[in-house]
Amino acid sequence: MFDWWERLSSIVTFEILGLEPKSQIGEAVHFFLFDTLKIFILLITIIFVVSFLRTYFNTEKVRVYLQGKSEFSGNILASLFGIITPFCSCSAIPLFLGFMQARIPMGITFSFLISAPLNNEIAIAMLFGLFGWKITAIYIGFGLLVAIIGGYIIGKMKLEKYVLIPVTPMHGELEDIKIELSVSQRAKEAWKYTFDIFKKIYLYVFIGVGIGAFMHGYVPADFIANYAGGNAWYAVPLAVLMGMPMYSNAAGVMPLIEVLTSKGMMLGTALAFMMSITALSLPEAMILKRILHIKLIAIFFGIVGFGILLVGYLFNFILGGNV
Repeated sequence: MFDWWERLSSIVTFEILGLEPKSQIGEAVHFFLFDTLKIFILLITIIFVVSFLRTYFNTEKVRVYLQGKSEFSGNILASLFGIITPFCSCSAIPLFLGFMQARIPMGITFSFLISAPLNNEIAIAMLFGLFGWKITAIYIGFGLLVAIIGGYIIGKMKLEKYVLIPVTPMHGELEDIKIELSVSQRAKEAWKYTFDIFKKIYLYVFIGVGIGAFMHGYVPADFIANYAGGNAWYAVPLAVLMGMPMYSNAAGVMPLIEVLTSKGMMLGTALAFMMSITALSLPEAMILKRILHIKLIAIFFGIVGFGILLVGYLFNFILGGNV
């Protein structure tokens, strides 16, 4: 979908600006140009589509229906849905926001936000190609477990008051008032709503992707392997802390995981590092800050971070030093 922008970003970075393809600044600039537009396109497209569709059905009834079912089953479905959406942590935010605006229960929306970057099908295919079916199956199981339980816990904590963007019904959602709108009227309302949301968060996208681009271009693999390699007890939490300031999707960081394991890092530690990059990135927090209160973001990061630590330790325990 974004191949044309990948090529254009390469032309701008390496031909027009004259930066070296393998240089740190070249990698950082290319990453920034490519991911900024990708996220902007996803934001505008998904919010508009969700907003437009909302005018055709009563999402209040959908929300009540979901709440009437087992919340845990909703967490499972949202986590499984994350597998088929090829989003990184920042790219998953538009759909997460759409779920919130449709007033889907909070815990279910967070299960999706956790699962989408961890378990997307591109990362699973690459993991299978690099490490085989056994490790891939264990990873998928652990990734889904973190998403399901993490979202379930957040849902039980009743943290809706920490959502900063107001959730209000659109014309088509009103239960007691039947209003027939033309397609153009629905599109106009959806576009207005999309533009209002975009204005509130675009600056955070710039800041977040900028931080991620810097880390992507300037943090070498050897530095990470030297400080988080081996089987020391602190290797897993250190890897998670080192991964959080970075930003990439699972497919983008998978080659780095192969390099780190070849340099002596245990696989559980390396995967915990990858999971923290994809599901707990600092750029993601910067974007979410415009949508959610810092307390909710901290709780989200704390719960998911703890789950990732457990996954790292369990992987190391199950597989030892064998890949």
